[in-house]
Amino acid sequence: MRSLCAYWADGYDWRATEARLNELPQFRTEIDGLGIHFVHAPSPDPDATPLILTHGWPGSIVEFARVVAPLTRDFHVVCPSLPGYGFSDKPATTGWTVERIARAWITLMTRLGYDRFGAAGHDWGTSISTSIAQQAPGRVIGLHLVPPLVAPDPATSGELTAAEQAALDDLETAGQDGDAYSLQQTTRPQTIGYALTDSPAALCAWIVEKFEAWTDGDRLTDDDLLDNLMLYWLPGTGASAARLYAESFRDVQARFRVGTSDEIAVPTGCTIFPKENPRPSRRWAQRRFTDIRYWSEPERGGHFAAFEQPQLFVEEIRACFRALR
Repeated sequence: MRSLCAYWADGYDWRATEARLNELPQFRTEIDGLGIHFVHAPSPDPDATPLILTHGWPGSIVEFARVVAPLTRDFHVVCPSLPGYGFSDKPATTGWTVERIARAWITLMTRLGYDRFGAAGHDWGTSISTSIAQQAPGRVIGLHLVPPLVAPDPATSGELTAAEQAALDDLETAGQDGDAYSLQQTTRPQTIGYALTDSPAALCAWIVEKFEAWTDGDRLTDDDLLDNLMLYWLPGTGASAARLYAESFRDVQARFRVGTSDEIAVPTGCTIFPKENPRPSRRWAQRRFTDIRYWSEPERGGHFAAFEQPQLFVEEIRACFRALR
């Protein structure tokens, strides 16, 4: 932490990062009373598939910066900043749940002229993409989820595979040793928010610890970590980003710890990276996602797959939507 903060203060070149980010075509629009920032990179192929990519916490559109250009070979790429994140506006009232964000994303795609489209995401983006499919199933070509959020199937408890048992063990370990951040952000987001918007070191510790815990190896550089941090520090989104947990985390967590009875019939593809958590098995996932057409378990990659393994992530997106067509 000491060396990273010292580099942030004295060596990090934000203007170079700003120039790289400004190479992405970025826009803002007002949806449901809130200004939404988004990247919109159309493909040179007019028949390409529209695709909306959604990030999570503690990420930002920076995670997708290296995959936007290669994805435009096959997709019209739309990548919005979540409400309260990055350069989207901060909600001034409660009610910006996963479901409301999904409605906003549907509106965004309509506004951009995309009647049918794919949806992909990780972390919060998984739940938001799933909600898009629930609210507008006729418009969604398919989903790519990293990972799908489902609970273990009780019927398999006596015959777990080694991978399923390892996934359950990791989920239990995270619940006991790594989930304090989610409890804090779910119950008292404003309290931690004062520290996250007042102290660069506090913000760095709060967020970078998750990159240390959730990534697969040392693929991310100090510059990568700081590029993402700057999209929290500059707009002062420590508290507003945390508030999404207060809005929706209990419901989302229940889906992979307790279970849910809803079914999603939209064609779905799933990629389970080895350092992701949770890591459901296909037989668990297909109880909720009834039309799984693509399933992949790469040998490398963690929670921030597009950031850590951009080439692999692009390959997974392409392979998924080839299978969904």
